[in-house]
Amino acid sequence: MKVLKFGGTSVGSVKNMANVKNIINDGERKIVVLSAMSGTTNSLVDIARNIECKNVDEALSSINALHGKYIKVIDELLSDTSLNNDTNRYISERFNFLIESTYKSYSQVLDNEILAQGELMSTYMFSNYLKQEGMSSTLLPALDFMRIDANKEPAFDSIESKLTEVLDSAKTAEIYITQGFICLDETNAVSNLQRGGSDYTATIIGAAIKAEEVQIWTDIDGMHNNDPRFVEGTKPISDLSFDEAAELAYFGAKILHPQTVLPVREDGIPVRLKNTMDPAAKGTSITSSHFETGIKAIAAKDNITAIKIKSGRMLQAHGFLKKVFEIFEIYETSIDMITTSEVAVSLTIDDDKNLQQIVSELETFATIEVDNNQSIICLVGHAIVDHEGTHKLFKILKDVNIRMISYGGSRNNISLLVDTKNKVKTLQKLNSYLFELVTL
Repeated sequence: MKVLKFGGTSVGSVKNMANVKNIINDGERKIVVLSAMSGTTNSLVDIARNIECKNVDEALSSINALHGKYIKVIDELLSDTSLNNDTNRYISERFNFLIESTYKSYSQVLDNEILAQGELMSTYMFSNYLKQEGMSSTLLPALDFMRIDANKEPAFDSIESKLTEVLDSAKTAEIYITQGFICLDETNAVSNLQRGGSDYTATIIGAAIKAEEVQIWTDIDGMHNNDPRFVEGTKPISDLSFDEAAELAYFGAKILHPQTVLPVREDGIPVRLKNTMDPAAKGTSITSSHFETGIKAIAAKDNITAIKIKSGRMLQAHGFLKKVFEIFEIYETSIDMITTSEVAVSLTIDDDKNLQQIVSELETFATIEVDNNQSIICLVGHAIVDHEGTHKLFKILKDVNIRMISYGGSRNNISLLVDTKNKVKTLQKLNSYLFELVTL
């Protein structure tokens, strides 16, 4: 059995839903994971923020506008009167919940429940659409089997056992539809896998059922060798290893949730990235194999903060680095890059909500410098630290002020820290040298 995930754009219009229907109508059994319709999660986030700020009128206005959008989609999607009425009834129940939520006290649980409505609505609509088209399908509620533990990590043993129970008790079908993103936490409260988490849902399910393959369908034909938003002429990469894909996803490639490949890597379950708008395109295949050495792709991660920690006694002071890392652990802040010198440590973080407290504690034993608005440029490929010509990268970037370099920490990754205002220039220069055969 395969697992196919379709993103918000793929189910963002009636035309695109018809594309999805044609893609999955191939006679093979599969689990189909759906995101919320494009734009829905952003609207739900705004509604939640207005409820938190007690802006009831603004929240109600957004709820009514979103409901109107769904009514139009349902009427265009479902010509069968019975299925149309049934879907409108269910969608109205979801929007009544949102209206009732505007009068409740805000909490994180309420916020999670609000965000869950998008996936609940898209899957119900699409499931009824398949029924109208005469296709064999069954809706599997993700909240019946998707769980995270106290550390907000997937509870794999529980997921596997509960999903087996759900599949065994469900009506036999060719296509099983379920929600991405949403889950229950260790207290059985509604939670989620964070933005982009539908990819993660798909590979978690893939690992649980030992799937033949997991397919991630979006609106672009695979992982590209650079960011097409900033660089012209980028090309899809035909093959990536799990390690390469994980590096690219973590360091900014938007097509994948950063943790997507982790659940399937151990079992070697292939992941394929495909384009809903062009199903015939090859896309990108992610497997355990390394097909070539050298740099394959570039990604960029924004909103990075660099922290320089300087102490005259650093290397002579036993336990200095331990003290530094303990502070970041206390404030549950992960570190992306790190470099050291005789008297200083420079590192980067992408979550600055506890920056002030972290700096205050570091200042008790070191001098601290903070640089905001930084970007990490990540170059990824197999064994690139051994690849001849890698040193030439720094020639082409001679007029770019590089704040930090991480080289050798991973055989698959070279990371550069630059001011965000220089990001696009850096991406374009690297693209010219690496992928357009520009010589130095």
